[in-house]
Amino acid sequence: MTYKETLDWMFGQLPMYQQKGAVALNAKLDNIIHFCNVLENPQDKFKSIHVAGTNGKGSSSHMLASILQEAGYKVGLYTSPHLKDFRERIKIDGEVVSKKFVREFIAKYRSFFEYNKLSFFEMTVGMAFSYFEEEKVEIAVIEVGLGGRLDSTNIITPEVALITNIGMDHTQFLGDTLEKIALEKAGVIKSNVPVVISETQAETKMIFNLIAHQLKSNIVFADAEPVLGYQTDLLGDYQQRNINGVVACIHQLKNFEVPEAAISKGLQNVVKNTGLMGRWQVLQQHPLVVCDTAHNKEGLQLVLKQVEKQSFEKLHVVLGFVKDKDVRSVLTLFPKDAHYYFVKPSIPRGMEADQLRELAEEQGLKGKVCKSVSKGLKKALKNANEQDMIYVGGSTFVVAEVV
Repeated sequence: MTYKETLDWMFGQLPMYQQKGAVALNAKLDNIIHFCNVLENPQDKFKSIHVAGTNGKGSSSHMLASILQEAGYKVGLYTSPHLKDFRERIKIDGEVVSKKFVREFIAKYRSFFEYNKLSFFEMTVGMAFSYFEEEKVEIAVIEVGLGGRLDSTNIITPEVALITNIGMDHTQFLGDTLEKIALEKAGVIKSNVPVVISETQAETKMIFNLIAHQLKSNIVFADAEPVLGYQTDLLGDYQQRNINGVVACIHQLKNFEVPEAAISKGLQNVVKNTGLMGRWQVLQQHPLVVCDTAHNKEGLQLVLKQVEKQSFEKLHVVLGFVKDKDVRSVLTLFPKDAHYYFVKPSIPRGMEADQLRELAEEQGLKGKVCKSVSKGLKKALKNANEQDMIYVGGSTFVVAEVV
């Protein structure tokens, strides 16, 4: 198969949470354990950092990778979802995995995938682990896909675990309270492995303390002693919370020399070193166009606060969601005096733009339905003057269509 045919097969034949939602989820580790046994357990042959959390885990993972690259290490980075190309999920020193590796890996194990009914995510995790082992990375930063305890990545024993924060997202899988969700995320804490919590939250602190104590794991709440003076090229004031957790995580990392200069330089060169996209990404000036992948209540609260701090005459919002989010409660966060362009991200899980407009109108948000994300942005650009601002977001999949 060509690379395109390989991807078409991966996306078409196998359940994929990003496309299909709950039906794609296999909430147990049996398949990935079996597959990694077949691969001769590549995950045990390189050092790793495990990153979980509701918001900020992608940015934090890229920051960690950038810092370790600046310190001179060969660094693997596994994240999800991708925005433009599947290969963004698997990188070494900022370079995406080759099309050849993806093609050959799928061809080699295709019958195994079909016979054992592996999920898209399970085979992708196995692919990443296999690639990192083959390329002999010195350390890999592994981002959790969903939750923690039963996530396919949770068969690693990392040098340190980082949990960014806990918010009300994926409640149909992880639980309907912060405490229940924290229990799932805390599943990444391993015996005698230090864990860093980026943000202290009253509802979850006791849970993390209790589990860390049971597992004899040193626990650090990074915001108890926040690090000051670090700058990052990732825009948005909210990144300071991620910086706290990331720097504390690096300080907990044993047997790796990471000088102060590497921390500072790594944080300032995240985009250049890792190719991260979609985090308060400025697409153009005059009018200012910004996109951000924040897609749940906690993440959008932070991003919309950042929007408020900008200087503009009128705000235009190109907005779309997926169906399985609590869209009604999220819409209460958006300003009523903005002009909206309601869109549907082009995936099966995308919420119809007409339905989104109806929900938005209940909250007093007014705007037009547009046939696609790109048409929504075009319309916003046509209506905006040079002093206006356009914000594009609501879903990772909306952002993927404009970056």
